Amino acid sequence: MSADISPSREWWSAEQIAEACLPGLPGSERGVNAYALRENWRATPGAIKRKPGRGGGMLYHWSVLPLNARLTLLKQEAQRAKDHPEENLDRGQAWAEFDALNQKAKDTAADRLDTLQKVEALHISGATHVVAVEAIAQEKGVSPRTVYNWIALVEGIAPEDRLAYLAPRPPKKRSKPEDRAQYRPFMDWLKSAFLRLERPTFAQSYRAAVAEAKRKGWPYPIQKTAKRQVDAEVPRTVQVFKREGANGLMRCFPAQIRDRSTLTALEAVNADCHKIDVFVEWPDGTINRPQIVAFQDLYSGKILSWRVDHDPNKVMVMAAFGEMVENWGIPKRCLFDNGREFANKWMTAGAPTRFRFKVREDDPIGVLPHLGIQMHWATPAHGQAKPIERAFRDLASDVAKDPRFAGAYVGNRPDAKPENYASRAIRAADFLEVLEEGIAEHNARPGRRSATTNGRSFDQTFEESYASAPIRKATEDQRRLWLMGQAPAKLHKSNGSLTLHKNVYHCDWMSQEAGTKIVARFDPEDLHSGLHIYATTGEYMGFAECQQKVGFFDLEGARSTARRRSQITKAQKKLAELHAPITPDQLGADMNAGRRETPALVEAKVVSPVFPKPQPRIASSQPNPDAAAARDALVLQMKSKPKTKAAPAEFQVASTPDGRFDQVAEIQRKFTAGEPVGERERSWMEGFVDHPEYTGLLAVKRSFSGDNAG
Repeated sequence: MSADISPSREWWSAEQIAEACLPGLPGSERGVNAYALRENWRATPGAIKRKPGRGGGMLYHWSVLPLNARLTLLKQEAQRAKDHPEENLDRGQAWAEFDALNQKAKDTAADRLDTLQKVEALHISGATHVVAVEAIAQEKGVSPRTVYNWIALVEGIAPEDRLAYLAPRPPKKRSKPEDRAQYRPFMDWLKSAFLRLERPTFAQSYRAAVAEAKRKGWPYPIQKTAKRQVDAEVPRTVQVFKREGANGLMRCFPAQIRDRSTLTALEAVNADCHKIDVFVEWPDGTINRPQIVAFQDLYSGKILSWRVDHDPNKVMVMAAFGEMVENWGIPKRCLFDNGREFANKWMTAGAPTRFRFKVREDDPIGVLPHLGIQMHWATPAHGQAKPIERAFRDLASDVAKDPRFAGAYVGNRPDAKPENYASRAIRAADFLEVLEEGIAEHNARPGRRSATTNGRSFDQTFEESYASAPIRKATEDQRRLWLMGQAPAKLHKSNGSLTLHKNVYHCDWMSQEAGTKIVARFDPEDLHSGLHIYATTGEYMGFAECQQKVGFFDLEGARSTARRRSQITKAQKKLAELHAPITPDQLGADMNAGRRETPALVEAKVVSPVFPKPQPRIASSQPNPDAAAARDALVLQMKSKPKTKAAPAEFQVASTPDGRFDQVAEIQRKFTAGEPVGERERSWMEGFVDHPEYTGLLAVKRSFSGDNAG
């Protein structure tokens, strides 16, 4: 065991051996030296050397000690290494800690090593060790004791590793684990208050935690100490995640770098929508910021097609997609944003990775599955996943700030509005012309620095690859797929006609397919141009002309009308808010405050007992119509009972409907003739004339008997 394992300290002085209290060896320095003479340790080669420094003396190698002493020495060294790991660094750990030090500490270690090397060189030249230490210490401006301490640090260390051991160690932490333990309740409360999505400042959280600590009697550190402890215990990424959510956490890591150099032109495209920061006036008088949808080639970065509308919708997406396929060809892959305008059924119905809208068995197959285009969906709220976002940034800076749009630019943030904000609006036709120029310039601008352009423009990069890439072109039958919207329907069960958006479509062949479920494809911008009819399995059945043009002229007209109604409704809501500025919650709070201010009621001295009313008995016999009418009249009689003056005792309500009707006529006659009418009679009459019994009898008498009573 002793041959395989050695203690970290190889050389021991007689004083150190005596202090170790090793078995079989004397417990004093003089006794150890005498024991060394008796055992003739000096005769063992390499077992003894002279101790450097003031005082001299001999050092003995641990291997000359007795076996039991060596075993005890190993146990003591192992325990010491466990208790003081900083004093027993191995070579790798020493260099790892040295690399972690700042440059000032490394320079200090180098100066100490230079001091020891000069001492050793002077000693070798013939000077005694004491003289060499004193001379070099005076030169370096330190005390000889400091130099001896540095020599002790590298005792037994190889010359090439001394630099790592001579570096100054950082001071030990003054706070002990038990000191931090007493702050644990406070720190838990503080971290819970600080690590919230509302992102309060640390000072705010600390003040709230101190108030809670004072209330509960917790000890707490000062603010700087608490901040250091939070930073030491909670990793930065955890702090960002708790305070900024998953999106903030993703910003702590570099974005994925996708290599587009392996693609070819039109092999893959991506599309997205963007709201342009310019006020535009549309032909219908609407003024708003337009939305653009664009398709971009992933290999070159060129914008292939685009459309503009009030807001994102499937019609503009289909139109932009159709222009791209018609001008350039059919791509193999499409990277889409996860918005509803891209995941619409016209485009993506039948795709296995589509997670928008309700999936029905009779849904017609969308355009992209029909054309064999593989779809990919970008991560929601993650702009790095869509390269076209970079192109939109250029358009936002170049097109939106065009000099011809002066006064219509709104700024890219609510707090970045220019001084001439909303001073004018650009006509839609002029806006489209400038936007077309800006996109053309964006594609043709040289000096692009992406991995595929290499200083060329997007146009040049696309043309070079497009000339040699395998491009799929669309047939005339496929062309109908993107030029038309689609809607599942069912032909009329008798004549086979189809009613869509209040327009009626029919051709002779449709009479043979009456009652059949079909898919109608139409031009959303011209519903009167007719429909193309497809079977639900995708086969083309034929064309149907518009027979009755009673609906909207186009689908976009219907959308514009609905948008106009929505704007009117919003304006009315704002106007209503101006007339009723106080919210119901505020009203309730005011009422509660007033209730709290009401003085307490005077306690009553005399208490009147309140007995429960007897429950009505439920009759088990069948209802009698005459009895029901009498009961209703009695109810009216009870309701009309005056509270201030009693009616004459001789007045009695008749028991039959005709009798009560005659009583009303008699009371009205008296009132007209100026004869006295009792208060109870008048009150009863006023309540009974609105009763269904009286109004029904009055209508019957007027219709059949010609009686104009009442």
